[in-house]
Amino acid sequence: MPPVLDDADARPAAPTVGAALPPLHIGPIVVDTPVVLAPMAGVTNAAFRRLCRESGAGLYVAEMVTSRALVERSPESFRIIDFAPDERPRSVQVYGVDPTTVGAAVRMLVEEDRADHVDLNFGCPVPKVTRRGGGAVLPWKRDLFSSIVQAAVAAAAPAGVPVTVKMRKGVDDDHLTYLEAGLRAQDAGVAAVALHGRTAADYYSGTADWDAIAALKAAVTDIPVLGNGDIWSAEDALEMVARTGVDGVVVGRGCQGRPWLFADLAAAFSGSDVRVRPGLGEVAAVVRRHAELMVDTFGDESKALREMRKHMAWYFKGYVVGGELRARLAMVSTTAELDDLLALLDHDQPYPGAAAEGQRGRAGSPKRPHVPDGWLDSRELSEDFRRTLREAELSVSGG
Repeated sequence: MPPVLDDADARPAAPTVGAALPPLHIGPIVVDTPVVLAPMAGVTNAAFRRLCRESGAGLYVAEMVTSRALVERSPESFRIIDFAPDERPRSVQVYGVDPTTVGAAVRMLVEEDRADHVDLNFGCPVPKVTRRGGGAVLPWKRDLFSSIVQAAVAAAAPAGVPVTVKMRKGVDDDHLTYLEAGLRAQDAGVAAVALHGRTAADYYSGTADWDAIAALKAAVTDIPVLGNGDIWSAEDALEMVARTGVDGVVVGRGCQGRPWLFADLAAAFSGSDVRVRPGLGEVAAVVRRHAELMVDTFGDESKALREMRKHMAWYFKGYVVGGELRARLAMVSTTAELDDLLALLDHDQPYPGAAAEGQRGRAGSPKRPHVPDGWLDSRELSEDFRRTLREAELSVSGG
């Protein structure tokens, strides 16, 4: 189990918000702690979601899955949407560029009772998605965006399943879409919208634009608005709420190697100043639990431990581990080997403070967005692009 420390180890919260936020309402779903785990490919699988749930409270979204893969019933897509019997609500994020395919995928999810909540991905900035006109660059084609959202909402409505939208500010600073997209999503009947305060061009670089999040909250008044970007601690979440007025927050890279962040967030949003500050022995116990859950998820120890490797640098950020041991942990192959390596750690080493906190995961520098030739010439969708988009999902892996 993740570490839960007593008041002697608590760190006072920043005094930006003095009262607890009310629960977050996403259609019929009530999220007592207004926090959402952002879908992250290769990270937010069933094992990591359970680890986060064991730490705190919130809404935990599975990895992104393509609508085409769902419609074609690919084995990998069904692995992604495989939820434990006690995992409720079951939250699925769908990516798609064709309204008919997205509608069919959502219809399948709800008719076969595979999801309690569907999130639509309009925020992915990676080139393999944007070069096909998807993810963060799709809302530039305003009518296509509306058609996809409307198709998903219509497909989910008979089962009472809420649909939400996660997006970025736009393609780049010269091609912003978030205000119009937020209003269109609201008009289409979505239950909430979430904004990552970066453009596709920003990728994960620089500082998230919380002023844009505040502007979206001011514009979209009938449904909850969630903020995403640069939430590395519970104090960051409180500050975002204070500065933007959002109804809740979405946490991505901040919880990589720190699933106990959800315990901190639950405490902060309930008005408590208790924070989890694990020593190295407690971190080792969480790593071992994570590996155990990964083996259960994949049913293949070798694959599970390979998937664990990316997490090692995140877990041990700021702790004194040593270069050789870090390298061995990053190449671990079996749980027995992992146990041997974890035993070599100084389990009495205390929490290192600021060195273990702050940014983690990918950052990099701004990138020129990869978009289809001519994509930015018009806000309307040409027939040529319509034909291209019908095949686009075939080239997007991961679902």
